[in-house]
Amino acid sequence: MTSGSLGLYIHIPFCVKKCNYCDFYSVVPTDDIKKRYIESLSSEIRKWGERSARPIDTIYIGGGTPSLLSEAELSAVFGAVRESFNVLPDAEITVEVNPGDNLECFLETAARLGVNRVSIGVQSFCDNELCMLGRRHNADTAKSAVAAARKAGFKNVSADIMVGLPNSTVETLQKSIDGILSLETEHISAYILKVEKGTPFYKSRVILPDEDNATDQCLLLCNALREAGYEHYEISNFAKPGFQSRHNNRYWLLQEYIGIGPAAHSFFEGERFYYPSDIEEFIKDGNTVPDGKGGDRFEYIMLSLRLASGLNFKKYEQRYGEPYDPFLIRKAKSYEKFGYCKVDDNSISLTDKGMLVSNAIIHVLTGEMYEDF
Repeated sequence: MTSGSLGLYIHIPFCVKKCNYCDFYSVVPTDDIKKRYIESLSSEIRKWGERSARPIDTIYIGGGTPSLLSEAELSAVFGAVRESFNVLPDAEITVEVNPGDNLECFLETAARLGVNRVSIGVQSFCDNELCMLGRRHNADTAKSAVAAARKAGFKNVSADIMVGLPNSTVETLQKSIDGILSLETEHISAYILKVEKGTPFYKSRVILPDEDNATDQCLLLCNALREAGYEHYEISNFAKPGFQSRHNNRYWLLQEYIGIGPAAHSFFEGERFYYPSDIEEFIKDGNTVPDGKGGDRFEYIMLSLRLASGLNFKKYEQRYGEPYDPFLIRKAKSYEKFGYCKVDDNSISLTDKGMLVSNAIIHVLTGEMYEDF
């Protein structure tokens, strides 16, 4: 587990304003805090480079809003990365961007620095929904963002879409589906809106669609994207052939990665740890907090079942040196009768329908199995 390549996640914790649904850690940027943060971030990157000589084959710059960085700031981050790590020539390097930013210069700089994948936060093609979400763009701006990415030379573009928004219906979602398919991106991430504590939506007690409506929306999206040539390869992710997110797959395949920045998590040398959600504390000392061991059988089964490929019995036995528990087969077959999963001699996997209630199914498949551990 401590050999082979690593992934690298870098958190850019800056947002002009919080979206109404967002509980990710971020702060409003000023010139001073951006300068101090980039200096500390670069220093922390170099520290990790001294600690590990393992090559990097995926890099993900997330946020927050990475597209708020200037050319000099983005160049400083990549300079620290390439000075500190052996970034493999075929590494997948992703950066998140907000359609509401001035992207042309940013994307040209990103491409020059070696970024080869862009993730764009589209979320909806209904302007009233975007306004309600607190986004800084409209549908036309989203189209312009993808056009800017193509102009900068990006051939691997991902777009986000949200499902189950307040007052949404299958008809409003169809408009967003039509819009996002018109972008012809190689990858689409689809997220069901959840109201998290501390967000404006939570404070205003916003009302979401009922379960039947939300289910209909999710299945509509799954079917439409599949018909358009996208593979539903992970609960929240769809890709055209050859364009699955290699970095995100690290998480589900229990491959190791280093996350740097406030609120960033890591899985490194069998240990999980994270930086506190405090930019000033990160700038001051950059200490991480232990979060226990990673990679046990429970975690492997749970994460495998997020993938369309599911839990492969042979790979499980190779990894842990023992056969899978027959309990898994018995319980999974009870769900198979209702169309929630598929079971054969090689694996267990969830269907689109099963992915909608994945937490409950995974809890049953793994909870009873490991309750004595």
